[in-house]
Amino acid sequence: MIPLLSIRQFLRDMRHQKLRTLMTMGGILWGTLAIVLLFAFGKGMHEAQMKSQRGMGENIAIVWSGLTSKPWQGFPRGRSIEFTEEDVAIMKTRISSIGRISPEYSNWNAHMQYGKKNIVTNLIGVWPEFGEMRNLIPEVGGRFIDALDIALKRRVVFIGDELKQQLFGDQEAIGQYIFINNVPFQVIGVLKTKKQDSSYSGRDNRKAVIPSSTLQGMYSRSYLNDFVVQNREGSSMAAVKSGIYELLSRKYRFDPTDTEALSIWDTTEGMKFISTFFLAFRIFLIGIGMATLITGGIGVSNIMNVVLEERTKEIGIKMALGAKKGMIMTQFIFETMLLTVLGGILGYIIGAGIIRIIPLFKWEDYIGTPQIDLLGTVLAMVVLGIVGLAAGYFPARRAANLQPVQALKLF
Repeated sequence: MIPLLSIRQFLRDMRHQKLRTLMTMGGILWGTLAIVLLFAFGKGMHEAQMKSQRGMGENIAIVWSGLTSKPWQGFPRGRSIEFTEEDVAIMKTRISSIGRISPEYSNWNAHMQYGKKNIVTNLIGVWPEFGEMRNLIPEVGGRFIDALDIALKRRVVFIGDELKQQLFGDQEAIGQYIFINNVPFQVIGVLKTKKQDSSYSGRDNRKAVIPSSTLQGMYSRSYLNDFVVQNREGSSMAAVKSGIYELLSRKYRFDPTDTEALSIWDTTEGMKFISTFFLAFRIFLIGIGMATLITGGIGVSNIMNVVLEERTKEIGIKMALGAKKGMIMTQFIFETMLLTVLGGILGYIIGAGIIRIIPLFKWEDYIGTPQIDLLGTVLAMVVLGIVGLAAGYFPARRAANLQPVQALKLF
């Protein structure tokens, strides 16, 4: 019965004091809206950055030759450490922490011709594992290089989507033949469009990929430009790098602690940095959102104190007729919580609406795709409840402590 009377009282006050009600709900609405949007945009940006980083590959390291910086076993410093495809094959079998590995040969001045179109671009020769490591996913109807291509030294090529557009335009490319340095190659696949922010030898959408055995036969290469390695699930990249240093240092006679003998780009370190950065960013957003809600709660508390002043006579009459302190406190807290909840619901609905509209503007490349964050929603609800309870408690306690005679005299 008491909640029903409180709701009636609340609705009556809303009709008579529209501006005050809007001001009371406005602070909570704005605070909830801020939390929903901050978390949604923060999550969208985080996932967009992670997706961009994964465009080059996930859990991989790229290894180049380097120069020794320490003398070792009678050998001077400054020696160049070059590795071969045979070294990569040995590492694949002997280092248990390696999941996938591929050599990479590069020819930066490869001439490609289709019809009257001529392009100079980067041609690379790799193993089939390279496509899985580097997220080179073919469009429907095509494929990447396979083991048979390597074994038979086939003249087949997998091309980037931008390179395909330059050579073929809107024409179908798969199955067609192009000339690479005057040698015919059949196009077996086209890269599915992907987002890639990081690279070490140019964007994948401009490259052409052929079997390593074919490139080695064309150009008689003895040494690799680099090799790409991915750790096995359950193993760390640190274990992979340690195994590589140990194996190559024994073969090429350099100090296994010489970090300059090999040049390694461990992309997992960048992923860890991004994850840590966005964790700190989300904690910062939590602080801003909570501060906004608390500010709104202070506004609610101040307005409820004004309500108390306006309803002093009403409280005095109720207490004179036998109303207990608990009943007076319950009514004030209930009304405050009702205003808080309504403001929170409206703020959430508006925020969800904005999040649905944002993708229509095609801003994914700049801010990602905002998404409702479950953690942010739950946190907002919890903070909202605490703020509403705190905002209503102190005015309610003050109202409940009024003496009936004093309340009637103060009016």
